[in-house]
Amino acid sequence: MGNSLVQTQLIDVKEFLIQTVTVLENFLNETTISQLNVSNDEEHTYIKMIFSNLRKLAVYSEEGLEACSVILQSEPFQKPAAEKTLYKIYHQCIEEFFSPKNDAWYEDSRSAYTGKNSIKFYHSVPESISKLVKSLEADFQRIREELEYYETDYRTKMIQSK
Repeated sequence: MGNSLVQTQLIDVKEFLIQTVTVLENFLNETTISQLNVSNDEEHTYIKMIFSNLRKLAVYSEEGLEACSVILQSEPFQKPAAEKTLYKIYHQCIEEFFSPKNDAWYEDSRSAYTGKNSIKFYHSVPESISKLVKSLEADFQRIREELEYYETDYRTKMIQSK
């Protein structure tokens, strides 16, 4: 893949991460579990797990944003570093959004065929959390489709270099 294409993708991902960090930070800075009127201990534990995952996603996105900024400022453009960063963003941000390690929610792959949102929660959640995840999903899906190439390409390069 040419330098200009990788550089363009890195710029696009950087803009996506800026928006994602802003949305997540605004939500996390303005919302507390106690504000959500959680009714029982089980629901409280589940919402706490969701918040934990959102904080992790915010940190991963900030780290990815910083990496994109550093690479875009370097001269000459470092294509291998950019590809490695895009691969890392795919795994840390995109995959964590669609399939969090702590199982806060899951992706219903059948939803792609129905045109509905694919993120499903295991239990009912407050409307503010549902709206937040829905507001992020389309951009995460778009970036996932753009970065899937790096998933296979980077792995292939790593296997061939051994």
